[in-house]
Amino acid sequence: MRTIGLIGGMSWESTALYYKLINERVRDRMGKLHSAPLLMYSYDFQEIKEMQYDGRWAEAAASLAEVAQRLEKAGARAIVLCTNTMHKLAPDITSKLTIPFIHIGDATAQRIRSGGYRRVGLLGTKFTMEEDFYIDRLRAHDLDVLVPPADERADVNRIIYDELCLGVVADASRRRYQDVMAALVGRGAECIILGCTEITMLVGAADTSVETFDTTAIHAETAADFAIG
Repeated sequence: MRTIGLIGGMSWESTALYYKLINERVRDRMGKLHSAPLLMYSYDFQEIKEMQYDGRWAEAAASLAEVAQRLEKAGARAIVLCTNTMHKLAPDITSKLTIPFIHIGDATAQRIRSGGYRRVGLLGTKFTMEEDFYIDRLRAHDLDVLVPPADERADVNRIIYDELCLGVVADASRRRYQDVMAALVGRGAECIILGCTEITMLVGAADTSVETFDTTAIHAETAADFAIG
């Protein structure tokens, strides 16, 4: 198998899911006691959050690119960035690599298209829902992207940072997400992208009337399949 380099810690709650899901996929496909060869760098997420909210994206980009290079030099044959939001900096990372970068947006869009959907509802951090870097990546796969209105985006973002990243899973927050997803479906969303790697901790297929696409699981499965070859 090929070694995967994981850039995690954004947050560690979802990075732990990546480790579990990648190894489950390898076990299910290969059997016996097989597990994935992985290298991981895990960030102090408080530092990353401060960079995000202070607009210090160039500093964050330099750090992520340097970590990716270190993982490549250590033997990684592909890089997986275990977060949706920081894919904003994917071009800065890939420009420093000679190995593949497995993009979470591409993996998710391909899965959605294979399901026959075109109009999608997107949940994520405010950066993912409000900026072009993620939505444009989905549109490149001929997807029509709907996002919640401003007040709902604020609640979705707050729950991610103030609760899920701390491992807090609250019933009231689940109900809020259910309402937000229902509104997206009411506007014509054929499916929902759980576009933050922590959201899968809170809601899933049972919480909406349409199919959900868990970016954490999709990304992890894509990484495992690359490792197996």
